[in-house]
Amino acid sequence: MNFMSGNERASKAVAVHDIDQAPLDSAGWRISYRLLEPTAMALDAFAILVAFFISERLYLFLSNGLLSDRYYFSSAAVLAVLFVGIAKMCQLYKPAKLLELGTQIRSTVLIWGGILFLCAATIFALKIGAQFSSRACIVFGVFGLSALSALRLFWCRFIDFGLSENKFAGRAVIFITEPTSSAEEDPQFQLMKHGYRIDRQFVVPGDKVDSRRYTKIISRVIKHARASDIDEIVISADLTRWSELTPILTMLRVLPLPVKLVPLGASELLTLPLKKLGDSVCIEIQREPLTATERAMKRGFDIVCAATCLILLFPLLVMTAVAVKFDSSGPVVFLQRRCGFNGKKFKIFKFRTMNVLEDGPSVVPALPNDDRVTGIGKWLRKTSIDELPQLLNVLVGNMSIVGPRPHAVAHDDQLQKIVQDYAFRHHVKPGITGWAQVHGFRGQITTHAAMKKRLELDVWYINNWNFGLDLWIVFRTAFEVLRGENAY
Repeated sequence: MNFMSGNERASKAVAVHDIDQAPLDSAGWRISYRLLEPTAMALDAFAILVAFFISERLYLFLSNGLLSDRYYFSSAAVLAVLFVGIAKMCQLYKPAKLLELGTQIRSTVLIWGGILFLCAATIFALKIGAQFSSRACIVFGVFGLSALSALRLFWCRFIDFGLSENKFAGRAVIFITEPTSSAEEDPQFQLMKHGYRIDRQFVVPGDKVDSRRYTKIISRVIKHARASDIDEIVISADLTRWSELTPILTMLRVLPLPVKLVPLGASELLTLPLKKLGDSVCIEIQREPLTATERAMKRGFDIVCAATCLILLFPLLVMTAVAVKFDSSGPVVFLQRRCGFNGKKFKIFKFRTMNVLEDGPSVVPALPNDDRVTGIGKWLRKTSIDELPQLLNVLVGNMSIVGPRPHAVAHDDQLQKIVQDYAFRHHVKPGITGWAQVHGFRGQITTHAAMKKRLELDVWYINNWNFGLDLWIVFRTAFEVLRGENAY
């Protein structure tokens, strides 16, 4: 079976159609696009219960032991509900998301591991551990993860094939667009990923032409819409040509169909929240960093989380301090100036991992196989244990658990000159972890494009902050630390 890339699928399944051509269709079976999400949820729950049954039978066969079916089945059912509920909340069952195999596997490992840990902690707290076999639980965890991962691969391949062969029965649309230079610029495949079936595509001229040509094309659109079972009309166009779009929209009013516009220009502006300003509607270009209530909520979480971690990790902190002291000469804790909220300077705490203590106008970042990194420092940086003293910064109040990662003052001064809107990161307190870090931007950034992308992620976090987002970032950070990428 041949699976094509997204661009190849778009080119094959959504070619430019003339009005006289036969409708784009496929022979054989077709599946309702709306059924994909609930079906994926049901199969996940079923897979978890099947994994429980298989692991239980296997354990009984190998050990001739006795298990309490009541406790085990109840636990498996709870795990199934928790996994499906969390995955649903994270929108992992959206068909477009199911196509992202890497994201699906990482999220599955993270969520499955998290709820297994939660289940183990609950069993320990309720003191019912005698009812469970640790080996049986491990077998169940492995079988469950394997089944869920296999389903991710199945859905990615299945939806990929269904899109390439037009096998999904979604809302039929007429698509009106301008000529584009490459398939990546076309939103056709994005429409298909979200459940739309493009019945016809009409291309309007990309250059300024006589209005009669527009009228002729839109007349053909109206004729086809009246002769077909079309659900809606989608227009993709540059908003800078709004004056040319107005006649098109006016002509389409004769059709009792919804008309949607996919903007090619100023699309970022349209993603910003709308607010009321008296009787007028305005776009909130920049929100206040946090309201008083949000600041109190975030600060409370920071204090509780930092204090709890310091208490639980105290033995690890002591052992690390001793290891750093005996590994090389110099202080155990390294202090370096960083930029915080509103650009105010503060000193960040880190376990020393290098033979140098740079904090001047020029700071050379660590590189792979850097000779300045100590023996124990390589391990500390790989595991991010060197960052744990920043829990003290959180308690003091110049950092937060979650927020944009602070850079050395020397780097901040350089980046503000070359990256537009870089200072926007200072609208909130810097964090030990952040939205950019859980998206792979961990460690040193070496290119302008990567720094720009990290800034975009930081700005998105600031503009969309909520308490649940902080909890989700903390949850995902554990997985990123285990991956150990971009840490040296």
